[in-house]
Amino acid sequence: MSTTGRFAGQTAVVTGGTRGIGRAITKALLAEGATVWASYQGNEAAAEALKAECAAHAERLHTSKFAVGDYAACEAFWTMLETNAPNGVQILVNNAGIRRDQIVGMMTPEQWNEVLQTNLAGSFYMSKFATLAMMRKRYGRIVMVTSPAGAHGFQGQANYSASKAGQIGLMRSLAREVGKRKITVNCVSPGFIDTELIADLPEEIKKEHLSMVPVGRFGSADEVAWAVLMLCAREAAYIHGTTLEVTGGI
Repeated sequence: MSTTGRFAGQTAVVTGGTRGIGRAITKALLAEGATVWASYQGNEAAAEALKAECAAHAERLHTSKFAVGDYAACEAFWTMLETNAPNGVQILVNNAGIRRDQIVGMMTPEQWNEVLQTNLAGSFYMSKFATLAMMRKRYGRIVMVTSPAGAHGFQGQANYSASKAGQIGLMRSLAREVGKRKITVNCVSPGFIDTELIADLPEEIKKEHLSMVPVGRFGSADEVAWAVLMLCAREAAYIHGTTLEVTGGI
């Protein structure tokens, strides 16, 4: 069956690609013709629900269960892709992220380390292997899903904010290293997006966040996915080393 679309013939990896923003990115890439490998850490039900919803693209959707904060697991995943994606991977979206909120004085080392390991170390591990694969083909698009928390900091989220600021620093350094190889590296910074990541926040905190948004509403995962796909397009070859905010004006 012939496939048409902006990303036909390309292979994309989306970490945390079965829920929330990652799910929307996976679906958008599939709709534009890409073959997508969506990673997830443990929610089997969400992975199965995504596959059922995207049954029309079943031959181009693959899910892979592993923790991006586990270096050996990331290495094994990319080794597997050498066989299963013989034409290489053209797109990596580092979307996997977790929160373990607590004020600094009460935050445990485990809460700090778990968030930094998944959000920041996971982005490094996946980008390292993607870069090696993309340099051989002299083409690639890497997008990291960061957050305004990295620039502004949010109360009770020092670990999350540090991890997101770190992603921006990682992106800037990597952009300088690979630009001449026709690989672009950028961040997308979603603001308050109506997904399960903010669903568990207390109502008073949600109202406080909403009051900060000039457009007067939370964003949708599909709106973030549109921004990610724009940066992944071949036409975005001169957008490099930057952070695109999708925040409603925060």
